[in-house]
Amino acid sequence: MNVSVVSGLAFGPGGQRLDVYSPTDSLEARQPECPIVLLWHGRGPDERDVLAPLAMATAASGVVCVVPDWRPDAPDLGRTHLRESALFVQQHGGDFGGDVSRTTLAGWSLGGKTAVGAALDAAALDGWRPQAVVAIAGGYSSADPLTRQVAMDRLAGAGALAEPIPVHLVHGTADVLVDIERSRLLHAALRDRDWPCTLTELDGADHAGVVMTVYDPEARRCQATDAEHVLRAGHQTAQVIARAATSPSGP
Repeated sequence: MNVSVVSGLAFGPGGQRLDVYSPTDSLEARQPECPIVLLWHGRGPDERDVLAPLAMATAASGVVCVVPDWRPDAPDLGRTHLRESALFVQQHGGDFGGDVSRTTLAGWSLGGKTAVGAALDAAALDGWRPQAVVAIAGGYSSADPLTRQVAMDRLAGAGALAEPIPVHLVHGTADVLVDIERSRLLHAALRDRDWPCTLTELDGADHAGVVMTVYDPEARRCQATDAEHVLRAGHQTAQVIARAATSPSGP
């Protein structure tokens, strides 16, 4: 499926930028609106470009994919940017052929941890909730920047959680930055609280490989690659996201 990209759209009063990846075949054929994925990047400030390969692969599966910049180094740790990106999707997702009532929230690394935080806390995004969450290579034993809460602590406690929504976890078995055991423990904890949850383990993939990139130590950031094993892992991640978006009612 062909994909069109609208780059550098400003959102929110702060003027952060985002990119929208849309499956053009669906638009040209005037097919029903596509599900939407809001995809948050990790700890590096304003690194939406890192997720471009994954977003392209996801959109090629028939999903509108919105990838915003946000700044974890901001005074509020990026909370405002994250909330503004969710509001943009609610207000403008339909402009790109998306069905805003079928929105999945996905995130990688710190973005993945934050997406899980939003799943557990109904007030995290001003009362708006995605229909499913995909968390990629996240760690869940420290506070996320959106809710300032620790997912594992919340699940271990007796306090009330938000109404369950499906959570889909993806993690590479060769991740040395965030150990896969973090996702395994979260998966078990969610299951213990009767949340619908899946865990996809990508054999041999590292922290960058799960999003179709390799880490460049000189640039100190992840970069796109044509390495076959990395592309294979990233496409598996894209498939998990696309399945979650098109079937949000359960894992």
